[in-house]
Amino acid sequence: MTDKKLSGKHVLMVIAPNQFRDEELVEPKKVLLDQGARVSIAACKLGEAKGMLGLSINPDLLVGAAKPESYDAVVVVGGMGSPTYLWEDEQLHALLQNRQKANKVVAAICLSGAVLARAGVLSGKRATVYATDESMAALASGGAKYVNEAVVSDGLVVTANGPDAASDFGEAIVTAMVPVASAV
Repeated sequence: MTDKKLSGKHVLMVIAPNQFRDEELVEPKKVLLDQGARVSIAACKLGEAKGMLGLSINPDLLVGAAKPESYDAVVVVGGMGSPTYLWEDEQLHALLQNRQKANKVVAAICLSGAVLARAGVLSGKRATVYATDESMAALASGGAKYVNEAVVSDGLVVTANGPDAASDFGEAIVTAMVPVASAV
């Protein structure tokens, strides 16, 4: 079969403007692009965003400018900048809530699992996170059921625990999106 599984689908990846984890952006993005998805990158501010390992990227748009109905999935990238820039971002929380209510995929890797929890989209869901006292507390207060695995999928919610899981995380996002793609 030569058809790409995600042809016609649009994914929004959200990064911190500083200290996002390079491979948690690059590896899932490659998987998504290879499957035919269009990928846009958003941050809470425009201009050069810097990864923890030196990657420099200019986001395509602000999180607040993202039109929820334009995206078939929203993926929150992790890294040390996540708690500072993303955990409390109300516009990002609203975007995630909107996409979950519309039965679209919401996903996060590393410390950004806490973003999903704080947005209220993990209640009753199995999830993983890069485990710190703060991230584990966020998952617990968000009603998530923590699972100590590299990648955890629960319906249309996909989480991963860190950079070593980045490629598998991308594959799990594709898998979560495929039933949505073929139902259209």
